[in-house]
Amino acid sequence: MDIEKSLHQREYGYLNENTIQTVITQKKGQYISGYSVGILYLDEAWYPVLPGNVANLSTYNFPVRLKKVPNCTIPRLLNGDESLLESIIAVAQELEAEGARAISSACGFFGNFQDKVADAVNIPVYLSSVVQIPWIKIGLKSSQKIGVLTAYEAGMKESLFKSCGVYDSSSYVIADLSNSPEFSAIIESRGSFDNEKVREEVVTSAINLVNDNPDIATILLECSDLPPYAEDIQRYVQLPVYDFITLINWIHHSTSQKPYQGFI
Repeated sequence: MDIEKSLHQREYGYLNENTIQTVITQKKGQYISGYSVGILYLDEAWYPVLPGNVANLSTYNFPVRLKKVPNCTIPRLLNGDESLLESIIAVAQELEAEGARAISSACGFFGNFQDKVADAVNIPVYLSSVVQIPWIKIGLKSSQKIGVLTAYEAGMKESLFKSCGVYDSSSYVIADLSNSPEFSAIIESRGSFDNEKVREEVVTSAINLVNDNPDIATILLECSDLPPYAEDIQRYVQLPVYDFITLINWIHHSTSQKPYQGFI
């Protein structure tokens, strides 16, 4: 393969005062530009999408591109329905064709398909906040653990963790929110919820998780609906909190590097 030709096929064009070339090209089929992260989201989900949520565009200080996976309903995704794989890959490939430099998602349970989707496209794929576990763990003492808040513990199967590169189940402790009276409105698509009650349930769950497991050193929010409460959780448990937004910010900055200016 011609390495120089291959490199020029990548969509990493920049336009600023330092740009030398005057002739600018764009990949055929890519009409949308100016974003780096493409995000897969569910079909038929019905509940308020708050600022801080992965699917709320006001969450970001940079543009992202969301794309729906047809027939990818909450029950099918939470239970890892393997028949979703073909359509998930198809939408990921569409995002790549439309200029995405990396792909994430708006639900941690897309992690069931992390390894297969990564193999199906030519750009980096990070479908679940769970993929952060290995590099969170490497910074902790060997005796410390990660507290994971999830929307649906029954779906947090070994296969999901393995797909996301997590092989040591002793490194994390899970707290389940699926039975919380108000938070359950999200996974049940009830159309509305009392935000302060959801906040209280989420924060209480995090506090109980840490109190019951004093070896927990960080919190990871599996669910894409939990980042709106990340600051509240951190304020009460006084620990680092990782979530989908820490992941997507990391993806964006790695694929959209900016020149530094200053003095020495």
